Amino acid sequence: MGIMTSPIEFLELLAREAAAVEFEGPVVAAREAGLPADQLADLEAAKLVALRVRGLLERRRRREVELSGLYDTASDLAGLRDVDAVLHAIVRRARHLLGADVAYMTLNDPDRGDTYMRVTDGSVSARFQRLRLPMGAGLGGLVAQSGTPYVTADYGQDGRFRHTGEIDAGVGEEGLVAILGVPLRLGSGVIGVLYAANRTARPFAREEVALLVSLAAHAAVAIDTARLLAETRSALEELSAANSTIRAHSTSVERAAAAHDRMTSLVLRGGGVEDVAAAVTDVLGGALLALDADGRQIARVGRIDEPDRPSIVEAVAASRTEGRSVRRGPLWYAAVVAGAENLGALVLRPDSELVDADQRILERAALVTALLLLFRRTVAEAESRVRGELLDDLIARPVHDAEALRGRARRLGVDLDDPHVLVAVGDDAIAGTGSARQRVLSWATTYASTRGGLAAARNGRVVLMLPGGDAGGCARAVSRDLSRITGRPVTAGASGPSTGPASLAAAFREADRCLTALAALGRSGQGASTGELGFVGLLLGAVGDDADRDVTRFLTDTVGPVVDYDARRGTALVKTLEAYFGVGGSLARAAEQLHVHVNTVTQRLDRVGQLLGPDWQRPERALEVQLALRLHRLRTPTN
Repeated sequence: MGIMTSPIEFLELLAREAAAVEFEGPVVAAREAGLPADQLADLEAAKLVALRVRGLLERRRRREVELSGLYDTASDLAGLRDVDAVLHAIVRRARHLLGADVAYMTLNDPDRGDTYMRVTDGSVSARFQRLRLPMGAGLGGLVAQSGTPYVTADYGQDGRFRHTGEIDAGVGEEGLVAILGVPLRLGSGVIGVLYAANRTARPFAREEVALLVSLAAHAAVAIDTARLLAETRSALEELSAANSTIRAHSTSVERAAAAHDRMTSLVLRGGGVEDVAAAVTDVLGGALLALDADGRQIARVGRIDEPDRPSIVEAVAASRTEGRSVRRGPLWYAAVVAGAENLGALVLRPDSELVDADQRILERAALVTALLLLFRRTVAEAESRVRGELLDDLIARPVHDAEALRGRARRLGVDLDDPHVLVAVGDDAIAGTGSARQRVLSWATTYASTRGGLAAARNGRVVLMLPGGDAGGCARAVSRDLSRITGRPVTAGASGPSTGPASLAAAFREADRCLTALAALGRSGQGASTGELGFVGLLLGAVGDDADRDVTRFLTDTVGPVVDYDARRGTALVKTLEAYFGVGGSLARAAEQLHVHVNTVTQRLDRVGQLLGPDWQRPERALEVQLALRLHRLRTPTN
């Protein structure tokens, strides 16, 4: 009697929210009273069920507290207008809800590519409060980079994170051990990290991680809302300055909407930069100039003089830094950018003053221009790959299916049965970084495609196949234009013209040998063809890397005394020798060609004999002298 054997006592314990240890009381009392084993077992089972119910009720109460806290947080944040107040409220609430020793927030710095300490609550270390975390370093840097929550019960001993001396020193000075960090997400991006931390080892439960994630979601929205509200308030204050400004702005907004619709339609219809420029000047009036990243004109509408290069560079840099168009004198500049890449600029000379919305039209036009240029570059790169692969197939291996190659070329607008010149560009054009090499190849691709040709990289050199028959002229044009682009002398060797797919591989080898010959002749930085170098060029092109040294020695040993004598005395012995051999050894014809008396030719040849020795006219010596004179002429071209 008096012994409770039903679970009702456990229900009473649940009703008064008793501690977990009190649920052992009925079981202990029943055991002391000597209840049978089957009743004790039933009572033990009832206790376990009651404890599970108690745990469930406890989790629900805790969840209610958390939801209430989140609701209060949302209410608090909704009433805040100042960004600093928003940030402090977020961090303070995070510390309270999780019962943490310290709570803090870092925000990403896109300009520096890291994340910095913005607000702390409960922190005592000045060093900790000034920390900057590189992306991927430490727990916070990893959260900021990956956008994924991370938690550690003991940060100092956790090998999952990339520790740095500065971060570990700041964390150590603050005395933090357990840290939980969750990302502040805004749309698909991460703007910062929210943390809760303890100065003792503590594993954060999954529910605590979820709670901080929820708070971070509220926080990110609140931060952006406060920022937008601040911007809106500032805009409203500016708009209220004058009623006339409001009316002008309203008109400009309508123009901006019309311009936006027009430019959107242009993009959808496949329009180009020229169409965008025309749309801007139709709306804003005046004249507009579109430039690429190198300052070259892409499009021009109306009469506008191109600014000097330093002015363009300075204005575009300012526009990129400020993130909007800038004014320099009568001109407005808007940088055309894609991420961190500079693609060019729009330069507008308006007929009247631009208001803010008008500037937005120009900036939107710059954005549309960037999209068009990126699309054009993507198409060009795809075409470049196709063109480069075709040329590589033509010059890299024997042609097995000429008709297939002809078909591929026709699809690119190239007729392989027309005469073409092969131009090989020397290594001096692509010396330096990989970006410099890519720039040269990109230039060559554009240069060739605009002329109906092909370009490719082959064995570390850039090769161009250009339509036409003037190999030397093509080589000199490529050398001249590419030297201007790279800022250094560029050598170009050419061969051809060649007709048909099967002839191009041999033409490339000849152009490559022409490069070697130019280097041997000391003519680096120039352009020439194999035909212009003649048999000497073929010989030198086959010699290899030692050709330059061998040519110099041969010239010195063979005609060096004559060349030196001319240089010291200002005489014309070399010219006389060339004329003498050129007319087959006739003194009279040589004199006629040189416009001098026969005796003068005789006296000059006597001087040559004194310098070179009496046997210089023997057949074997005469051949060496003639070859040396030819080499000397090729090394010092007159044009």
